[in-house]
Amino acid sequence: MANIHTPIPNLKLNDGNSIPMIGYGTGTAWYKSGDESKVDQACIDATKMSIGMGFYHQDGAEVYKTETELGTAIKQAGVSREKLFVTTKVISNISDIPAALQTSLKKLQLDYVDLDKKAEHQAKWKQMEELQSQGLAKSIGVSNYLPEHLDWILEKCTVTPAINQIEFHPYLQHVDLLKYHKEKASLLVIDMEMKLANFDQGIATQAYGPLSAVTKGAGGPADDILNKLAKKYAVNPAEISLRWCIDQDIVPITTSSKEQRLSDYLRAMTFKLNPAEIKQINEAGSKKHLRGFWTHKFDENDKR
Repeated sequence: MANIHTPIPNLKLNDGNSIPMIGYGTGTAWYKSGDESKVDQACIDATKMSIGMGFYHQDGAEVYKTETELGTAIKQAGVSREKLFVTTKVISNISDIPAALQTSLKKLQLDYVDLDKKAEHQAKWKQMEELQSQGLAKSIGVSNYLPEHLDWILEKCTVTPAINQIEFHPYLQHVDLLKYHKEKASLLVIDMEMKLANFDQGIATQAYGPLSAVTKGAGGPADDILNKLAKKYAVNPAEISLRWCIDQDIVPITTSSKEQRLSDYLRAMTFKLNPAEIKQINEAGSKKHLRGFWTHKFDENDKR
């Protein structure tokens, strides 16, 4: 298997847990717009294949309607639970987060998830903290949060969000938000006396849509540098995009039903971009703005 030669490294989170630096997504390609009860065997097969290739970081959500498939794939893959990092996200049933998580766990056939994310206000974050204290989630975080939203959480929280999952690629770089993650949110309450400890990790950044500059923005100003670097490292532009994330300590989420493509993605673990190359991609990407997801929530011109 490809993962024998290209193991995926981990990123340590601010709560002491570790997350694999690339994840397999069960959303974009497998999202169900219709009846959730209709099992998608192709999703199960592809997800099980990804686990067998070493994609132990599996990204799900109740809104994807694929938690049953993910749970089945995990069971059939036969990999020990301790090796897996399984994410779910709450949005549709955010009015009752504990019940939503219990429903997700039942579909996933798991006793706990590693990351349960997306809260909308301080009261909901408190529920997330309680679920973590009960052992139902190892790490808790948010998704699509901007600095002002994180301020709401940090004002009242006992546990700092471990991660913020956002759309991220060369044409949507979130410069101010990444700076916020690293600098402002580096404090974690570690005991009941409210003593604070510094954590260099801050809030980790997880990227969905990391290949958008290639898949949705083809023909844009980043093409030349992505193609140039792909030729230099004997990979393709998609793998350069993944490595660009990883070399900035950002965890990309990607997906495919094709074994060869997943194997290609793992080649992103075999090389590193140097700071000058990262800067070149940043500069080229800054000349174009593209938001491919959640345009109903965010102003299309909002680059944050």
